[in-house]
Amino acid sequence: MTVNEWTMLMATPLFRAMGPDIVRSVIQSRAAQHFERGAQIFQQGDPANSFFFIFEGWVKLYRQREDGEEVVVTICTAGETFAEGAMFMGGRYPVSAEAVSMARIIRVDGGALRKAIEQQPQLAFDMLAAASAHLRLLVAQIEQLKVQSVPQRIADFLLKQGHADAGPLTIALPYEKALIANRLGMTPESFSRGLAKLRTLGVEVERDKVRIADISKLTRYARKKAVDS
Repeated sequence: MTVNEWTMLMATPLFRAMGPDIVRSVIQSRAAQHFERGAQIFQQGDPANSFFFIFEGWVKLYRQREDGEEVVVTICTAGETFAEGAMFMGGRYPVSAEAVSMARIIRVDGGALRKAIEQQPQLAFDMLAAASAHLRLLVAQIEQLKVQSVPQRIADFLLKQGHADAGPLTIALPYEKALIANRLGMTPESFSRGLAKLRTLGVEVERDKVRIADISKLTRYARKKAVDS
């Protein structure tokens, strides 16, 4: 693991609560695995013996209904963990996980972590506190979605894909539009209409490429009150 990867890992509340020694023991010198777009990480019903941390890319968690229809539960990205709840509960994964872009992911051994908790019970409380903080962040993000209009949510998502504060920018959508719509809490049709409304702000879309004429202008729009948008 590189220094940057280690720094990224330890910046996550869950791993910070564990402390570096325990993190090293549960990682067990594993290297991050590379997954191509569409690659399966685990399937619904597999033994839940690990959880995962994303260094790069996007991962879809979904369930397969009896009629064969796929229901997306959530989309995770770099700096996030997933499947830790299923691992702690034991049993089997209630969802499947698939890379929806090229991704680098490291697997955390559940057996080693449970052993560490048995030896240091306080660790369980520290990790619970970290999980609670993460839950509060998720609730805040949901509340933010509620006060933003559909075009504002899209604008905010697009801005987060770039690394500039001003001027023009061209970005690639990280995964298919239907999944982006799902992540933003809207239908694909609403997503398309929202993108169309952003044209007046200098946003042009061609397949998976988005050109933003003025980042600062789009940022001001994304931040203003939804009733004014």
